[in-house]
Amino acid sequence: MKYIGIIAAMDEEINSIKELMNNIIIKKIYELEIIEGKINEKDIILIKCGIGKVNAARTTQLLIDNFEIEYIINVGTAGGLNSQIDIGDVVIGEKLLQHDFDKSAGGNKRGYISDSVLYFFSDAKLIKKAKNSMESINEDFNVYVGTIATGDIFVQDISVKNNIEKEFHADCVEMEGAAIAQVCALDKIPFIVIRGISDKPNGNNGIDFKKYLEMACRRYAKFVDIFLK
Repeated sequence: MKYIGIIAAMDEEINSIKELMNNIIIKKIYELEIIEGKINEKDIILIKCGIGKVNAARTTQLLIDNFEIEYIINVGTAGGLNSQIDIGDVVIGEKLLQHDFDKSAGGNKRGYISDSVLYFFSDAKLIKKAKNSMESINEDFNVYVGTIATGDIFVQDISVKNNIEKEFHADCVEMEGAAIAQVCALDKIPFIVIRGISDKPNGNNGIDFKKYLEMACRRYAKFVDIFLK
């Protein structure tokens, strides 16, 4: 049996999607809760990875090792970098990179995982389907297909935000997507990363993040429901 894997970092994000599921069976692998069930007759494995790149990579590999995965969807929140993108908008990650991966002391440019790999690319067919699904939600927000920067930092400092945007031409910044993308790329599993903009780094954006998290989770659930039809 082939499954669609859905990964999110936090309980709030997981619970909004779990509410769509039926025929739920809950298992544990290495203390990670595996939620198996169906959404719109599609076989789903839903899993909370926790925050950060190591948690995200570990969970992705565990999912691939233990189940036959057709493709992986990663949903979550992000801080907006591109000035045209507002809180409540959605970024579909066409390209994903790790902004805090730094081998520049050895002559490599920052962000390059090896001598030639900077970006990991979401599956083109899944991008098209995700964009259509998001645009069919009857709410007031914009959908962008762009670049997501990942690092083990909740970015608040404006100078850090500006440096990431300038250096990598990134549209938003978060903490898991490119790690999931890297594992999927190595294992040749198609994937798509979706980010709702919950805040914009301004020195005090933790308040906005908490305020808009519930809205973002509700929007993800609508997206997943439409996407899996």
